[in-house]
Amino acid sequence: MPAFPDDRSAEISASLGALPSGTPVSEVARRLMDLFTSGSIEPGTRLPPERHLALSLGVGRSAVREALAALEIIGIVDVRPGSGTYLRGTASELLPQTLRWGLLIGQKSTVELLELRSGLEIYVARLAAGRAREPELAAISRPLDRMRAEVGNLKAFARADLEFHTALGVAAGNDTLVDLLHVVRALLQVYADRAVHDEAEARVAIEEHDAVYRAVLSRDEDAAASAMAVHMATASQRLSAETVR
Repeated sequence: MPAFPDDRSAEISASLGALPSGTPVSEVARRLMDLFTSGSIEPGTRLPPERHLALSLGVGRSAVREALAALEIIGIVDVRPGSGTYLRGTASELLPQTLRWGLLIGQKSTVELLELRSGLEIYVARLAAGRAREPELAAISRPLDRMRAEVGNLKAFARADLEFHTALGVAAGNDTLVDLLHVVRALLQVYADRAVHDEAEARVAIEEHDAVYRAVLSRDEDAAASAMAVHMATASQRLSAETVR
């Protein structure tokens, strides 16, 4: 895997430029996005460490870490603990502008995004039921098991929830559809991370995810779509409530 050469540090600094003091994470993410999607870095390249990026931008490492986490959610980078951060290069060319639009999102747009996400997730479930192979079925079941184990840890639960939907998308076998879902989920992430407020809501979500998984396991496309529709209805209701808190 090609590494980002140390002798390009000055070039990276010049490309990024220091940000004003107190810059929000959203602006750090935008600046990194512009660099990573500029075409000057080959897909698969290992990127500079967080400390180098933070120094170039003139911000704290925590801001860079949060920004990279956001870019990972929408598929721009792949953060591998103990190895580094790698440029994926699979996201749509429209992602930079889409992300900027998402930062300005209002309640009306949020409702429309929830409707879009619901339709996409339902279709993904249907495709997965018809296309999932044994390894993909196992990949869907693992985050479901983690959701059950982490029902009392809502942050870990949310990560497992996202992994379930990601695995379902892989099983659907449509990369363009998965990329589009990455965008929609990213725009809703600020609410999604807080959408499950207690263990009771988490247990309801587990039942809904289990119904989707069982339908996919049974290769029942209609049942998978119906189960996901039920889940999206309750999930969207929780997310809508979160936007007005």
